[in-house]
Amino acid sequence: MERKIARIMGKRKLVLLARKEELSHNIKYISKVPVRIVMDKEFLKVHPETPIFELINMFTSEETSAVVVDENDRLIGFITMKDILSYFIPPRKYSVVGFGMLKRYSLTRASRVADVMVKRPITISVNDDLGHAIKLMIETGKHHLPVIDENRRVHGILEVKDIIRLIRIVST
Repeated sequence: MERKIARIMGKRKLVLLARKEELSHNIKYISKVPVRIVMDKEFLKVHPETPIFELINMFTSEETSAVVVDENDRLIGFITMKDILSYFIPPRKYSVVGFGMLKRYSLTRASRVADVMVKRPITISVNDDLGHAIKLMIETGKHHLPVIDENRRVHGILEVKDIIRLIRIVST
C-alpha cells in the first residue's frame, strides 16, 4: 500500500513538474507573438475637433483610450481617461504658475480633443512582437500603445490587459 501511495505521489510530482515546464515554455513563447494578433482592432477613433465632453460620453467600460486621427486614419494624437482626469484637479497647492498655465488646467464646453491629446504618443509597429511591446510598456510606464504602420496609419491599440489575457490563456 505504501509503495502504491509513493508511486502516485511520484506521478503527481512528475505531472506538476511537466505542467510547470509547459507553462514556462508557453510564457517564453509570449514574447514572440506578433502584436497584430493580440491588439484590439476595435478601438475608439476621434478627430482632433471632437468636443472633449462628447469624447467622455463615448468612453465605455471597455474603452479607456482613444486614438486621434486625421482624415486618412493616420495617427496625430492619443488620449486616455487618465489624461482627461488630470484636468479635473488643480495644480499642487504650492506650485507657482502663471495665468496661461492655470488656463491649461481647465476644461470648458469649448474644449476639443486637440487641446488635451498627447501629440507625440509612444507607439508600436504593427510588425513588432510582444517582447518589444512589454519592454516598451515597462520602460515608459504606458499601459496603452497605438499600433501603427510605416505610414502612421492606426491598426489597433495594444493594452496591458490584452497581454495579461493572453498570459491567462496560455497558463491554464
